[in-house]
Amino acid sequence: MSADRRASWLKGVLDLLVLASLTEGENYGYEIAKSLAESGLGQIKGGTLYPVLNRLEEAGLVAAEFRVTERGPGRRYYRLTEQGRSTLAEQGDLWVAFDRSVRSVLAKGGIQ
Repeated sequence: MSADRRASWLKGVLDLLVLASLTEGENYGYEIAKSLAESGLGQIKGGTLYPVLNRLEEAGLVAAEFRVTERGPGRRYYRLTEQGRSTLAEQGDLWVAFDRSVRSVLAKGGIQ
């Protein structure tokens, strides 16, 4: 399977993954991308991640705060809002049900 297919799958679920990555506390973009990569999702470039973070912020699902650092450039920290937690729970349940359906169809095709 080509990397292009994996990229399209990731694009469809990236909002949910970003919300889930913030359940343990606030974080900034580079660290969010790093944690998703360490989960086996591959490198997520800033040009993909930051529009997602902006969209989630505009929707009220995450709140952002810019902080100046003593070394290097300032960082924008993101945290999950209550609305974000609710959306994550709802959409997470829907994703798990969808995943079960996909696995069921694949199993019928002999793919475990």
